[in-house]
Amino acid sequence: MDLILKKINVIDYKNIQEVGIAFSPRFNCFIGNNGAGKTNILDAVYYLSMCKSYFNVPDTQNIRHGESFFVLEGEYEREGEEINVYCGVKRGQKKVFRKNKKSYERLSDHIGLLPLVIISPADAILIDGASEERRRFIDGVISQCDKDYLHHLICYNRILVQRNALLKEYAGRAIEEEMLAAWDERLVDYGMLVLEKRRAFVWELSEVFQSYYETLSLGREQVKMEYMSSIKEVDFLTALRQSRERDRILTYTTVGVHRDDIVFLQGGYPVKKLGSQGQKKTFLTALKFAQFAYLARQNGVRPLLLLDDIFDKLDAERVKQIIRLVASDRFGQVFITDTNREHIDEILREYTSSYKIFNVNNGGVE
Repeated sequence: MDLILKKINVIDYKNIQEVGIAFSPRFNCFIGNNGAGKTNILDAVYYLSMCKSYFNVPDTQNIRHGESFFVLEGEYEREGEEINVYCGVKRGQKKVFRKNKKSYERLSDHIGLLPLVIISPADAILIDGASEERRRFIDGVISQCDKDYLHHLICYNRILVQRNALLKEYAGRAIEEEMLAAWDERLVDYGMLVLEKRRAFVWELSEVFQSYYETLSLGREQVKMEYMSSIKEVDFLTALRQSRERDRILTYTTVGVHRDDIVFLQGGYPVKKLGSQGQKKTFLTALKFAQFAYLARQNGVRPLLLLDDIFDKLDAERVKQIIRLVASDRFGQVFITDTNREHIDEILREYTSSYKIFNVNNGGVE
C-alpha cells in the first residue's frame, strides 16, 4: 500500500509566493536553475510529514521575506483514507497543525502518519558531521513507526536536562549521592529502551543497506555500519555511578545514549576519511533506501520518497541504477529535483510512463 500526496498548496513558504500543485501518483520532477525554489517545494512536502523544515531552521525563518506568515496544506490518500493536513505559522503566534480540520494537542502525535524519506545534499552531514547528526537520523526513523520510542526518547532528554542542571548548580561543590541517584535511575529506565531499540534498528538496517550499496556500486565496494555505545563493559547504572566525579567536574553527563554514535565503514576504513564525494553520495543513497525499506515494512505503507539534486557527483551508471531501483515496485510516489529537463526526461522515459514534470522559476511552478 502506498501513501499518495495528491495535491499541495503553498503560500509564502521560503521563496514561494503561492502555488497549488496536483501530483502524479508515481513520479514528479521539478526542473529549474539553482535557487529557483525546487528544494523549497520538497521541503514543504517534508514539513507536512515531520512538522518542521528538513534544514532545522526556526519556523519564522521559513516565512517568505517581507510576509508575516506561511501556510502549507496537503491532500493525501493512505490505505483508502482521505487525509487533509494543514499547517499555519505566523510570527509571534503558536504554530497551527491540523489533520482533517482537527488540531493536534501534541505535534509528536502526527509523526508517522505520513511516512517520508528524503535524500538531499544536506545529508553529507551524516558522514562528515558530529555524532549528534547520526543520532538524530536514527531517532527520526524509529520515531516514524514507534510511538513508545519517541515517548521514551523525549522523557530521557528531559531527565538529562534536569541532571545536567543539577551538576551545573553544584559546580565546584560536593553533591549528595542520593540527589544524583534519583535522576540516574530514571535516566536508566528510559535510556535502556532507547539503546535496545537503536541497536535492533541498526542491526536490521545493516543487511538491507549493504544490499542496496552493492547494487548501486555494481558490487565494486564493501560497506558496513556499527552502533557504538558510550556504555562499554558495564551496565548503564554502573557506568553513571563510575562517571559521577568526572560529570561533577565537567558539569554535564558524560555517558548515556545521548553520547552514542554510528560508525560508517568502507572496506574496513571510515568513509568519513577515505570516501570520495561519489562514494559518500552512493553510501548515503543506499542508507536512505534502507530507511525506506525499514519504514515500509514497519508501517505497512510505502513512504513518500524525495530525491533532491540526487544525480550531482554521480556517474551515469549509478544514476541509472538509482532510477531503475525507484522505478521498480519496491517504491511508490517519488519526487525529484534536477537542473536538466532533457536528462531527466530521457531517463524516466526508459523506465516509466507515469510522471509529471514541473518547471520551477523564481518560486513559481508550471
